[in-house]
Amino acid sequence: MGQSTTTPDIAGLQQSARQIQEQIGRVIVGKAATVELLLVALFSNGHVLLEDVPGVGKTTLAKALARSLGCTFSRIQFTPDLLPSDITGVNVFNQQTGQFEYRAGPIMAQIVLADEINRAGPRTQSALLEAMEERQVTVDGETRPLPYPFLVMATQNPVELEGTFPLPEAQVDRFLMRVGIGYPQREEERQILRRFRADNPLERLTPLIDTEALRQANLACRQVHVHPVLEDYILDLTLGTRQHADVELGASPRGSLALYRTSQALAALRGRVYVIPDDVQELAMPVLGHRLMLRADARLRGRKAAQVIDRLVEQTPAPAEETWRTPAQA
Repeated sequence: MGQSTTTPDIAGLQQSARQIQEQIGRVIVGKAATVELLLVALFSNGHVLLEDVPGVGKTTLAKALARSLGCTFSRIQFTPDLLPSDITGVNVFNQQTGQFEYRAGPIMAQIVLADEINRAGPRTQSALLEAMEERQVTVDGETRPLPYPFLVMATQNPVELEGTFPLPEAQVDRFLMRVGIGYPQREEERQILRRFRADNPLERLTPLIDTEALRQANLACRQVHVHPVLEDYILDLTLGTRQHADVELGASPRGSLALYRTSQALAALRGRVYVIPDDVQELAMPVLGHRLMLRADARLRGRKAAQVIDRLVEQTPAPAEETWRTPAQA
């Protein structure tokens, strides 16, 4: 059954998350929901695909998150001539010692921004995605673990597709979530102008959590209770993507597991030790939307993955509160 709502790990996680959100909010204006989704991915040990137009703050958001976590940060600009070794690093011969020495690539940072990932060739994309999945890189037969925490934020421009190498469905599926930032509202943009007119507020951000606290936060999220009826709800939504008339390829079991774990993390961020249907519904689109491949005729009719997910959430009955609320959660 569920844990006690006085669990100190959950309380500490919620407090740390609130502090991180507030600090990032000093730099990124009006994107609290996006920041919350990034923290959900972080506490779920997953990676994020940021799909949005240039100039809306993706790099600034990644830097603000890294500074708030006290993590190392690197940005990889993907281009057609980028090689896998440019990401993973290389062994270089040292003439003084007579030995090869490893020169780490940018993938060895804790927060990695893979900018315009669809600009690089398939081999380079695969090198990054393999590192994301295995959390290690192999150079000249020697395997090296990646640091903890390890979060990749990969960006794509959803409009400009000329000269790109679109990620295959199997590789897109490796991202825990797909998130958009969007343009700011008029008054939000005015705040951005005023905040950045004198200096860069990024320089004033300070670390708010250490590595051990992050590990404990990840463990706390895994302990969040998911009632069997909510497991059924997650499975109903995932299976619904596979049976939908407009969908050629639905979400895989990796998708249902992602929805399960992110629901746990979202519940923890909001101070609960149990998942509710609202958690699952809020995460259905960012977790499942990029895992769908629509049929050709559906795309010709202008159907979008978001419409399919919204309709599934609308048509799939959510479990009644009395079925998932246990005495410990009352």
